[in-house]
Amino acid sequence: MRIAILGAGAWGTALAISLSLRHQITLWTKDSDHAIELNTHRINKSFLPGYGLSEAITITSIFSEALLKADLALIVVPIVGFRDTVRAIIASGIDIPMIWGCKGFESETTKLPHQIVEEEGSSLTNSWGVLSGPSFADEVAQGLPTALTLASSNIDFSNKMASELHSSRLRIYTSQDVVGVETGGAIKNVISIATGISDGIGFGHNARAALITRGLMEITRLGLALGGCMKTFMGLAGIGDLILTSTGNLSRNRQVGLMLAKGKSLKDILNELGHVAEGVYTAKSVLQLGNKLGIEMPITQAVCSILHEGVSARGAVEVLLNREQKAEI
Repeated sequence: MRIAILGAGAWGTALAISLSLRHQITLWTKDSDHAIELNTHRINKSFLPGYGLSEAITITSIFSEALLKADLALIVVPIVGFRDTVRAIIASGIDIPMIWGCKGFESETTKLPHQIVEEEGSSLTNSWGVLSGPSFADEVAQGLPTALTLASSNIDFSNKMASELHSSRLRIYTSQDVVGVETGGAIKNVISIATGISDGIGFGHNARAALITRGLMEITRLGLALGGCMKTFMGLAGIGDLILTSTGNLSRNRQVGLMLAKGKSLKDILNELGHVAEGVYTAKSVLQLGNKLGIEMPITQAVCSILHEGVSARGAVEVLLNREQKAEI
């Protein structure tokens, strides 16, 4: 299969490396200088250093060139660029199935990716879906075993694409719960910031476990209210992704939390990371949706107070851990 991977960050590059073993891959970056760098060195020094790009991977900064002969568009740009990418696909006039790996809510509208596709692409077929789950780009690039969920309302499409993308090292499971898979992938980044803060302060493993468990409750409550299914939040795209992002030091969102605990400013942290940490931008949207739907989101509220209201990391987490006694469920 010929796959156009739209977005040459760490995740897009890792997928290009993994999928190129079985498929013809074109990796698109919007930055022409970045494309030259990738073509010259065959390494993504900016986002995924240390992993070579085989000559079988075509690299371009020309959008139409990436799509021209492709059988599938795999969109892995940050959520902030997702709508523009969908619009560019539509404007190209090329009718192509789409799968996206973006995680988050659009900040201006609090919409999930599938809602953006439905809003922008009324003329598109229903051959689209979301790919999510516990997956660090470095480990995918190394070829270490990874399991993901591909969700689509079109079960024939998800079965076909899962069969094409599935391998012994990149295992693909299917689901019809698009909302649940997208919601789990978005909110876990916010909880990961909270666990990073707790660990950075030194509150220990017990507090981390409590935050992960109660964070799963926040994901589930909001996800169910948005139309997701309970079993999704108990699976790869729910608790699986949450555990990985909250405990693994390859997580950018966890790193944000760890550095906030040291007293670094958010601006300095993001400059130091050099990558997008989606939880920073998603937190406000999650809290807005929770308030709109009347759903209590205390961990998200604490993260927002630290990120956007100047509350100290220690103060916010201590308030969170000292909330009033209540029944667990």
